[in-house]
Amino acid sequence: MSGAPPRKRPVCPRCLRAQSSCICHWIRSLASQTQVLILQHPLEIHQAKGSGRLLHLSLEGSVLVVGEQFEEGRLRALLSASEAGQAIQPLLLYPRTPGDRQVALLPDLAIPSRLRLVILDATWRKSRKMLHLNPLLQTLPRLPLSDPPASQYRIRKAHRADQLSTLEAACHALAQLEQNAARYLPLLQAFDGFVDQQAAYVPAGDEFNDPA
Repeated sequence: MSGAPPRKRPVCPRCLRAQSSCICHWIRSLASQTQVLILQHPLEIHQAKGSGRLLHLSLEGSVLVVGEQFEEGRLRALLSASEAGQAIQPLLLYPRTPGDRQVALLPDLAIPSRLRLVILDATWRKSRKMLHLNPLLQTLPRLPLSDPPASQYRIRKAHRADQLSTLEAACHALAQLEQNAARYLPLLQAFDGFVDQQAAYVPAGDEFNDPA
């Protein structure tokens, strides 16, 4: 006779984590001048070490869409939807790598409210696949980070020295575009606490065991 099925752990409806490991206390409500679109790979939805949802919950007005390959018309609408009658310029937060096709030159960055920062929330390998599967993303101008600090994201392995977590990269990019680092400091400080919380759940020596 089979036993009763195991009970599912209660889940926080806001952060989608088990209530015992809820991260909502790390949310810092911030109003960015720049619009933010987060394209999240499906494998990140329940990734305990992921920072994309914390970023989304903290940035007022940000949009998070889950998927790996998007229908072109839908993606085009997400990228270029006007805001209050103003044309919006999407920018992809992603480094240039050898072999990339020619992408558009950076537009005028002087008015952050007319920019939409597009962020891929995925591992390095999965983000490259998202670019490959969505040619429209490949045509976007790419925003380079100017002298980003070292990542504090010790719970996931970086494949390059300049790779940051989704949340860190977004905060530094927004601070760069808006010339206002102080606005995003509270969220970066909360992120340190988030990392400490996640590290406490991981056995010693296993911090970096994460699929690429």
